[in-house]
Amino acid sequence: MASARPIAVDLSAVIVALDESERDAQPLALVTDQGRLPSVGYDPGRGRTLALALRDSVRRTTGLSLGYIEQLYTFGDSARAPEDDPGAPHVVSIGYLALTRRGPEPPPGHQWVPWRQFFPWEDRRGPAPALDEIESRLRVWTEGRGAAERERARMLFGLDGAPWRDELTLERYELLYAAELVEEAWRDRGAAPPPDLPRLGLAGWRDNRRILATGVSRLRGKLKYRPVLFELMPDEFTLFELQRAAEAVSGVPLHKQNFRRMVEKSGLLEPTGRTSSRLGGRPAALFRFVSDGRWERGLVPVRFGGARRG
Repeated sequence: MASARPIAVDLSAVIVALDESERDAQPLALVTDQGRLPSVGYDPGRGRTLALALRDSVRRTTGLSLGYIEQLYTFGDSARAPEDDPGAPHVVSIGYLALTRRGPEPPPGHQWVPWRQFFPWEDRRGPAPALDEIESRLRVWTEGRGAAERERARMLFGLDGAPWRDELTLERYELLYAAELVEEAWRDRGAAPPPDLPRLGLAGWRDNRRILATGVSRLRGKLKYRPVLFELMPDEFTLFELQRAAEAVSGVPLHKQNFRRMVEKSGLLEPTGRTSSRLGGRPAALFRFVSDGRWERGLVPVRFGGARRG
């Protein structure tokens, strides 16, 4: 009987920042120049906890100071074991979501990539060309697979009038994987993708796109009950900039008046007394996040999903 592979543990990070320099704000994911999520082998001597070890590693290798951080899942699929080296360890990754602010230049050896390049179907602020291809492919795939799979596709991708739920990024990716519509589904079983496979975003190294999808889902879900969005914002910002950031992360347009009423009632912001015209147009009032913990003591968090356009 073949001997079991040794197990190695690493920490993989979905590090998210926001780019507001363009007409539409874009959430960014940090990857190495080789296109991999930042990861490091776990060294118990580097921190009292896994999270502290990750913070220390990211600070040493990128110079970034992480803000909000949260453990995702443990990833250890069989495809992680290198087939050409039976003695190599099977790497189990403990995934983390981490938020930071983007500097003027990416860290050496790394680059910031808009996450919609991995998941083009997830940006619903405007037309999403990938959705037409996905819908037609899924309708073919679900034929003969029963009502459950058809309903799964309908609910996840908002087909036939079903509502779009932005926090189901991971579930949508898993459905595309099951339908063999993403490159990783073929690669993981050692097969070449067919020539007519649609180009549905950038493929990730090993299961990196699955880890990234998990991070996107977690962040979008978190927006509904914790003010984590402010971890991505500058110290001072306009309400328009805040709305653009919320739309970028959630991937859906928000109703301007509803959004502003919701933010103003939340008690999470305070005016600075200054104005800004950095996005052009008339000067707009600048606000800052109430960061002294008052929102934890009973103020209502901003539920960004409640400000969607009808």
